[in-house]
Amino acid sequence: MMAYKRLEDSSFTWPAVRNGVMRLEPAQFEALFSGLDWQRVRPLEVIAPAAAE
Repeated sequence: MMAYKRLEDSSFTWPAVRNGVMRLEPAQFEALFSGLDWQRVRPLEVIAPAAAE
């Protein structure tokens, strides 16, 4: 995927590149391009129900 974002505050923190690839979860990508701190975005821990009624 290719993306474009214009800088507004002269700084933009990108994730680390490993093996030539930069990986972000979808929520982290949205935060990054919304100008939020993408490093603070974590996936929700969802506990599966023990039994269905």
